[in-house]
Amino acid sequence: MNNLKNDIFIKACKRLPTERTPIWIMRQAGRYLPEYRAIREKYDFLTMCKTPEVAAEVTIQPIDILDVDAAILFSDILVVPEAMGMKLEMHEGKGPIFENPIRSESDFNKLKSFDPSNELKYVLDAVKITKRELNNRVPLIGFSGSPWTLLCYMVEGKGTKDFANVKKMLYTAPSLAHKILSKLSNLIAEYLSAKIENGCDAVQIFDTWGGILSQSDYLEFDLQYIHQTIQLVKRTSEPIIVFSKGVHHNFDKIVSFGADVIGLDWTLNLTDVRRVVEDKVALQGNLDPTVLYANQEKIKIEAIKVLESYGYGNGHIFNLGHGILPNIEPENVKALVRIVKEESKKFHSRKDL
Repeated sequence: MNNLKNDIFIKACKRLPTERTPIWIMRQAGRYLPEYRAIREKYDFLTMCKTPEVAAEVTIQPIDILDVDAAILFSDILVVPEAMGMKLEMHEGKGPIFENPIRSESDFNKLKSFDPSNELKYVLDAVKITKRELNNRVPLIGFSGSPWTLLCYMVEGKGTKDFANVKKMLYTAPSLAHKILSKLSNLIAEYLSAKIENGCDAVQIFDTWGGILSQSDYLEFDLQYIHQTIQLVKRTSEPIIVFSKGVHHNFDKIVSFGADVIGLDWTLNLTDVRRVVEDKVALQGNLDPTVLYANQEKIKIEAIKVLESYGYGNGHIFNLGHGILPNIEPENVKALVRIVKEESKKFHSRKDL
């Protein structure tokens, strides 16, 4: 495990025995931290992503401040469509915008393939610098959006509530959707493979918009391409985490498709999912992010509920059911980390585990 000084996260991903439950938090590098905001005042968001030294510094901040068990590389899922030739702009208050969304076959034909070591060299350089600066203190997680989630942004061109354009494509031009999704799967797999090759100890696929699809459409347009991506990733023993937000079904298929860890949002019960997956994969999650608005006594009660819902044994990674919200008090996040580290020990101490 790369001589990691703290390898509890990697062990949990592989369902190996651990003395407690590891914890890291989605969006742990972000606006809720004053240290992050101080850097953000100097750079716009994309410049931070594209400046390896800055991305590395922001990645490591939560390790120093929160004492979490894993770092996740500071980046953005939309660097992939940008590398395919789409012009990406980040607008304050409006989020990401693609000037020319993909709506037709001719739009698709303008998309290019890319070599991660060229177009996304800045990400790989950030991986190398982060690994060096971490000095094996904790593992480093790399990530990408899922093919379906990236397709949503590429077709809609901006944030949306109804996803009308991308769903219209599924029903009026399904072959075009499949072409784009297949291309994305191949490129994402190359991208994640390059991250692993350059030092990432695990990778996560963020399937942010999986929950907007019907169950049959999820299988056809989403999960099969996650499967394709997983199969193509070049790795030795590095775990792959799949986080399909809002998806409450087909966990048996996600397991059979090669994920090592399934991330769960806060609307699911870990007991129920664990019963379905039968300890064939690790589970990650799933505290409601808004619990962190509460006082620390309430945070402790809710964190223990999550630990109890998973129950005794190995293979649980504590996380939120989505990312930290920007106006959360850092002291509450620090408290959550302390609480999980202390309270989870009893779930790993039984002799019959």
